[in-house]
Amino acid sequence: MTDQRTLAFINFHGILGSLTELCRQVPEARALLGNKKVTIAISVKNGPEGRLAFENGGCTVLPGVSPCDIKLPFSSPEKFNGMIDGTVTPIPSKGFTKIGFLTGPFIKLTDLLSKYLRATEEDLRDPEFFRVATLMKFYVVSEAISQIANHDKVGQASASYIVDGTAKMAIGDVVGAAIIAKDHTLTTVHEMPEACFSYMIFEDLKLASDLFDGKVNSVASVGHGKVVIGGMISMIDNMNRILDRVALYLA
Repeated sequence: MTDQRTLAFINFHGILGSLTELCRQVPEARALLGNKKVTIAISVKNGPEGRLAFENGGCTVLPGVSPCDIKLPFSSPEKFNGMIDGTVTPIPSKGFTKIGFLTGPFIKLTDLLSKYLRATEEDLRDPEFFRVATLMKFYVVSEAISQIANHDKVGQASASYIVDGTAKMAIGDVVGAAIIAKDHTLTTVHEMPEACFSYMIFEDLKLASDLFDGKVNSVASVGHGKVVIGGMISMIDNMNRILDRVALYLA
């Protein structure tokens, strides 16, 4: 079972948050934004809130809803999730003069995002597309771990056993994230941590992609040395339990 409120946090911080990585990695994304400077605030009743700031062809996720150029309010997590899956059209409460950005560059940017997050086998045959798509998946999965730990009841149960400290999740030395535990609440920082209590390192991009897609078994991959774990194993064990739930939300 999944929870709509948890999904809303994943959709904001993981899916929309990965626009930051898309803009870093894909020239087409930067070209869509050009020199536009627009900040979109999203406010979900009983759910996430924050801002997506677009400037100089890049995207930054910011806390709070002010200041902003456009504000999109949602009456429930279900409504917000509907916008993400394309069944709900948002109505701005602020920024009608900027609506051209929403219906133009922003829609095109999210369509491009979907192309990478829901890539076809044909698209993935291109090595550069595969590289970027895997980095995007890594961003979403590493963020989803924290959101599930903080908002999903099963995830919260696992998080209650995680001691304070930093766990490193990485694909070789290509990309990494710090998952920081404090008082059984997790926060994902999308940078390779300098120090950590525990770590989980995937051998390469292909293995990480196969694991995220459920094509290979994580336990077998550890046994074969393709996933290296170490440090405080109880921390990794409980994070793995949370990771098992990520697929339910991202299916």
